Amino acid sequence: MFKTVITILRGRHAEAEQALADANALTMLDQHIRDATADVERARRALAIAKAQDDSEAARVAALQTRIADLETRALAALEGGREDLAAQAAEAIAGLESDAAVGAAARENFARETDKMRRMTGDAERRLQELERGRKAARAADAVRRLRTRGGETLGGASALHEAEATLKRLRERQSQDEAASTALDEMHGAASGDAIAQKLESAGFGDASRPSGASVLERLKQRRAAA
Repeated sequence: MFKTVITILRGRHAEAEQALADANALTMLDQHIRDATADVERARRALAIAKAQDDSEAARVAALQTRIADLETRALAALEGGREDLAAQAAEAIAGLESDAAVGAAARENFARETDKMRRMTGDAERRLQELERGRKAARAADAVRRLRTRGGETLGGASALHEAEATLKRLRERQSQDEAASTALDEMHGAASGDAIAQKLESAGFGDASRPSGASVLERLKQRRAAA
């Protein structure tokens, strides 16, 4: 029984840990990429320092070769001048310089092999980092789509901000349409009223036919009907 409980607890702990990791996967990916970027930057600086050191060693070996050549020339001159003692001293110095130059050359060869390995590793890390950057962008885009789809239940249900905004826009357009129709009607009414007033003024001034019967016209019509009867 106790063993079963322990197994269940361990299983729930693993599930919770996995759920936490899944929920924060993008955050963890961002941090991993930052760490990898820092490692690549350190590798680049190390390569730059290594190149500077190799250049310095190359200059030192070249200076040794120059000194060796100069001493050889002088030793040959001493031999020709009968000063074998001086030539022997020069030979000792040349041997020491050649040994030093050989050690420097061997160190440069080993150094070149190591730096070449480091350069290939750094290049591979940079390519992998670029791939991770592309993957992170794709993952963030997919996560944004997932979040939008997660809210899709509200969207399809009509309770989302998008639907509310669309409904508000529809109401505004309907109100604007009604306002425009009312304004047009008022303009027409105003125009008609203005026309009627002008026609009345013209009629009163005796221009044009009467638009409505007057008492005189009614009396005249009655007289005509009486005479006809």
